[in-house]
Amino acid sequence: MIDRQARQPMVRATKAGGLAMKLHGFFRSSASYRVRIGLGLKGIKVDHTFYVLRKGEQRSESYLAMNPQGLVPSLELDDGSILTQSLAILDYLEETHPEPSFLPKDPVRRAKVRAFALAIACDLHPVQNLKVLFAVKGLTGSEQAMNDWARRVNQEGLEACEALLAGEKGPFCFGDRPTLADIVLVPQLANARRFGADLSKLPRLMQAETACLALPAFADAAPEKQPDAE
Repeated sequence: MIDRQARQPMVRATKAGGLAMKLHGFFRSSASYRVRIGLGLKGIKVDHTFYVLRKGEQRSESYLAMNPQGLVPSLELDDGSILTQSLAILDYLEETHPEPSFLPKDPVRRAKVRAFALAIACDLHPVQNLKVLFAVKGLTGSEQAMNDWARRVNQEGLEACEALLAGEKGPFCFGDRPTLADIVLVPQLANARRFGADLSKLPRLMQAETACLALPAFADAAPEKQPDAE
């Protein structure tokens, strides 16, 4: 059963004879969302444990013993090993379950896909995550300032991502199948909407999102479909 107030029974991993892998996350965490998409694309089912971030459950002594950063997600493997950082987890899934691949075969194309994903995961997402937003609110004393900050950085970051796809054929970010770029993009667009970012000038990103959400791996990973959704 789920480790914290279960809404539904957990789905067991399909590895016979061993313990199930377990994803430690939160329904609204975009980094957790990425890993859920990746697991879905690879056809891997895992157990889930949930932490309410705004209540600080990820800072509990037991979770910090597993992930000293106090961040989600963490992927607990069948042998008890712990993987942290969503892109590192996705790399692990790619290496252990190579098909379908998250990356093109051509080295230049692979680099472009990785660059797009990193533009979001390393440059955009970190400056609007919960820790930073709480810091902005603390410094300004204003929730409006916090929301304005999140909206602005999402808008600017996604506009740059739109430009990175100039000349790239769709319907996905880099061609006719989803890649790491799409896995990282879709959760960030959900974040941007939460904060009221204007996405009307991002037609190429919208095209990729529409193609992604037609796939079960993306649709089933959506925050509102998770057992811990509020």
